[in-house]
Amino acid sequence: QGHDVHVAYQTSGNTAVWDDDVLRYMEFAIDFNKEINGNTTQLETIYKDTREFFAHKQPNQVDTPKVLDVKGFIRKTEAIAGARYAGLQDDHIHFMMLPFYETGKTQKNAVGEEDIRQTMELLQNIKPQQVYAAGDFADPNGTHIVCFNIVLEALRRLKATEDWVKDCWLWLYRGAWLEFDMHEIEMAVPLSPQEVIRKRNAIFKHQSQKDRPVFPGDDAREFWVRAEDRNRETAENYNQLGMAEYAAMEAFKRYIF
Repeated sequence: QGHDVHVAYQTSGNTAVWDDDVLRYMEFAIDFNKEINGNTTQLETIYKDTREFFAHKQPNQVDTPKVLDVKGFIRKTEAIAGARYAGLQDDHIHFMMLPFYETGKTQKNAVGEEDIRQTMELLQNIKPQQVYAAGDFADPNGTHIVCFNIVLEALRRLKATEDWVKDCWLWLYRGAWLEFDMHEIEMAVPLSPQEVIRKRNAIFKHQSQKDRPVFPGDDAREFWVRAEDRNRETAENYNQLGMAEYAAMEAFKRYIF
């Protein structure tokens, strides 16, 4: 439709990757370096240390900085692959690495001024007419509500000085958790069967989150299954209200700030 779409990943997601994925990617890096006649001494040392660390790792133990780096790189490359598949150019994909998240633990730091400053800077650079934020506040980690509040505070501060913010609408969407109640939905976008498959394939690019993710919540279904079920049920609900029948519908709720 000609929209200028950007996607911003506020956090690294490095606490939501399985340890064996780290070894797999390290092994790939070592093999690739050997193939191009690169020096693998340092990589192999890190790999050996990592295997030793994992062998004695205790529940809830914080990963080493190198392990957190690799887990973050895994999430980053998956996110790029998904965004590219959806049609975004690389310069429209932004990784913010907000400081509040970078504890290596489930418990994160309190939001600080740097989190808000970075968000304001990105928003000011893009000057979006619409912002879409995750509205899955039932997220078991509580990360989504924290990220939303950062965006909200950034927009509120910018609104005091920037004219473009007055015409910027903030929308909430739902992902792998509960859908909005029908009376809450303010915009519903029909999806064709082909678009449902396209969305599924984009989700599949996030391979570390397939099968059983590290933090699945109480729902045993995979994320993509939850998302498709939610979209299909929303379409069925609208159809029962007398509207046209669609394969699926994506629902949004506007947040006034």
